[in-house]
This record gives sequence, structure tokens and C-alpha cells, in this order.
Amino acid sequence: MLFNTDDILETTRMITQNKLDVRTITMGISLRDCGHPDIKVTAQKIYDKICRKAEHLVKTGEDIEVELGVPIINKRISVTPISMVGESCDSNDYVPLAQALDNAGKQVGVNFIGGFSALVDKGYTKGDRNLIASIPEALAVTDIVCSSVSVGSTKCGINMDAVKQMGEVVKAAAERTADRDAIGCAKLVVFCNAVPDNPFMAGAFHGVTEPESVINVGVSGPGVVKYALEQVRDGDIGMVAETIKKTAFKITRVGQLVAQEAARRLNTQFGIIDLSLAPTPAIGDSVAHILEEIGLESCGGPGTTATLAMLNDAVKKGGLMASSYVGGLSGAFIPVSEDAGMIAAVERGALSLEKLESMTCVCSVGLDMIAIPGDTTAATISAIIADEAAIGMINNKTTAVRLIPVPGKDVGDRVEFGGLLGYAPVLGVKKFSAEKFINRGGRIPAPVRSLTN
Repeated sequence: MLFNTDDILETTRMITQNKLDVRTITMGISLRDCGHPDIKVTAQKIYDKICRKAEHLVKTGEDIEVELGVPIINKRISVTPISMVGESCDSNDYVPLAQALDNAGKQVGVNFIGGFSALVDKGYTKGDRNLIASIPEALAVTDIVCSSVSVGSTKCGINMDAVKQMGEVVKAAAERTADRDAIGCAKLVVFCNAVPDNPFMAGAFHGVTEPESVINVGVSGPGVVKYALEQVRDGDIGMVAETIKKTAFKITRVGQLVAQEAARRLNTQFGIIDLSLAPTPAIGDSVAHILEEIGLESCGGPGTTATLAMLNDAVKKGGLMASSYVGGLSGAFIPVSEDAGMIAAVERGALSLEKLESMTCVCSVGLDMIAIPGDTTAATISAIIADEAAIGMINNKTTAVRLIPVPGKDVGDRVEFGGLLGYAPVLGVKKFSAEKFINRGGRIPAPVRSLTN
């Protein structure tokens, strides 16, 4: 393929001025062959296999970064949901398996390792119950382990017993890491319609339909999209959408090149490119600022849902032209603490929890990295999870909740997480109780649109 000078200069500008990067190279590793009745043996097998499979992951990412000149911010690992691997163990406590993940991830040098997970859309197995009960302690005693639980899907409905339990687990995780501003909750996601090939944390796990190992790549480029829109400030909405689409194409081609090269060098399969525009707390790398560039006075004000819907759709259209293997979540993320524009919108009073919920109807994932008062009840957190899961179930899309009830903090306080996790003002939560609803338990039936066969 021949590139002209303009193409090369444009890509260079995207990287050096507009914060284009490959946000993560994530190696998925199957641990289905690691089960054993003795949990110590299982833990050792997990550690050994991860170290063997991912031995060269970080070095490969660093080499590609230097050779291609493309920043690769994170190197990560996702594994088979540990609830499945641990089910063969005699022990009910899966914390040793989380520690094995943590030790292996540190040994090979990755930033995060995901897959301390359970899929309970329709009900629990023994392994699911053990894993969920182990989450608060596991996240407290590890550093880079991430956890996720899927509580519903369009095909299965919503497991309200699990929804109730996850509200309690979120509270327990906050209390176990209260001395670190509830950082355990920043590593815990509750899903509806979870996907098996997501490269982003904290929700990544290696699905059971995935190969022995695989490379999935998440690209990012909010700053690149914003710069492109600055060049068409006199254009109509159709031109705005077209500009986003063309820009997403260019961003995705960079990710495709990195993904294919990483898979080749690591002698494993190339999985998918996740198109998601993933922001950071850095100025110039914000999804909220894209929406404001389109014409909003502030993200969170009237017009926010419409502009976000257009952005998300245009990103998907451009990315699909650039790669035949698009997967993961693919769209626009709106994590509050990880987006400078979202943080500013909360601080100026333009963005509320309720507005964020409406925005999740049209973008990737859901209520993400939101700090809430520490005295928020478990039932209220469960009700918020149920609301978000209902949006995912009815609209046949992935939705998720990553709430952080920070002990001792209240509305207006600020919580520092550091790094890509950023910082967040504490958002208010309505005080009206949903406890009777949550305590009913049972399962919300799958919607009529699940009958597609």
C-alpha cells in the first residue's frame, strides 16, 4: 500500500498533537484447562499458564510502539471467568485465585488483568456464588485484578437476585478499600449483555467461545475527532457526521495495523478491534468536549443525548469500513472520572446521574466511574444497576455500572483515583427507596424482542 506525504503528516499530527493512541493491547487467555480439586494447584496452574502465554506481551507492545511510532498506553490480559475455573476446587474462597492472577500479571508486567468474573444472567452455579462472595476481599488484597459480573441479557432477562447481591458487593468492596477512597469499586463492573471479547478494563474477560489465546486491541482518539470537527465549524449536521465517520476510519486503521502486527509476533490469533473513543483526564482527550464542539454549551445540557447518539453511530460506521473484525464495545465511553469535560460538566451542575443514565441509551456501556455518597444504601445501588440493565436488555446493547460509593464522602466532595482513572466530584443520588422492589428477587423475564429465532 502506498501512502502520500499528506497521509503520513496527518497521522503524525494525530499522534503528536491530538493524543491519538492505541489504548490497550489485551491478550485473552483460556484457563479452562487449569481446574483442579486443590485450589493451591489451580492457582499455580493459572499463574504458570499466564506467565507462559503472556511472557512476551509487554515487550512486543513496546517494540511495536517504537517501530511504528504509535503510543500503546496499556498492555493487559483477560482470562476465562474465574467462576468457571474455580468450580472444580474444593474451596469456597476464591481469593487465592485472584492473588494468582495478580502475581502473574505483575510478573509479566501488564497494567491490569481482567476475568475475576461470573456470568449469572439466568441463575447461579456453585462457582458463581463462591466468586461473587469473594469479590470484596479479592479486590482489596490485589492491585491489578479487575472483576465483572453479568446479571442479565436480552435473551435471558435480568437476574434480580444477582442485582440485589451486587449492590451489597459494591458496598462491601467500598468498605474494604475505604482507606483508598473505595478503589476496589473502580475495578468492579456489573453488566447486562456482557461481550466475550472486550479489551477494556475493568470489564474484560476471555469468553468461553474464544480461542486458546487471542489479541484484542482498543483504539482511542477523542482529541483527533475534536480537531477534525474544529475544521468544519460552518458545516451542517450531516457534514459533522461525515467528518466523524472519516476520522474514525483513520483511527481504526492505525489500530488494525498494531493488532495484526502484535498477533503475528506473539504467534496467536488476531481477535477484534474495539472502536470505542476512550477518554482520559488529560485536556484535549475528552468525549464531552467533542459534544461541545458540535454545538452544546455544556455536556449534560439539552441536546446532549442527540449529539452523543450521532457521535456513537458515526464512529461505528467509520470503524466498520476500516476493519472486518470489529467487536468489544465499540462506540463512545462516558466515564465521569476519566474525562476532563465530564468532570467539568459535573462541577458546573450541568451533568447529573439521571442525565448520564439517559445518555447510556445511545452510547457504549453505561454509568461508568461515578463517585456517589458513601452512605448510599446497597438497595439504591442495586436499583441503579437494575435500571441500567433494563436499558441494555430492552435495547439489545451492552450496559454496565461502575459506581463508587466513597465512605465518608458526600455530594460536592472530590475523590482522587490517579492515573487513567482520574478524579471525580461526588454526584448526588435521589434518596427515595427502592428496597421493596429489590427485595422481591426473582427474574425479570426476557423481552419479546428476545424471540428472534
